[in-house]
Amino acid sequence: MQATLQSTITCPACGAAPREDMPTDACVFFCECKVCGRLLRPLPGDCCVFCSYGRVKCPAVQMDSEK
Repeated sequence: MQATLQSTITCPACGAAPREDMPTDACVFFCECKVCGRLLRPLPGDCCVFCSYGRVKCPAVQMDSEK
C-alpha cells in the first residue's frame, strides 16, 4: 500500500483548512497558517504538524502503521 501524500491541515486558531502536500523524506515541524499567520507546531507526542492537525497522518506514520 502507498502512503497518501496530501492532507488538509486545520488551523486551531482560525479554522482555515488548506490542502497541503506532505514530504516523504522529512517531518514538518512548523507550518504557518496562510490565513491568520499562526505558527503551528506538533502537539506533544506527535512527530509533525500533519499528525497533530491534519486529516491524514504523515507518510512515515502511515507506513509504520502498515507493519
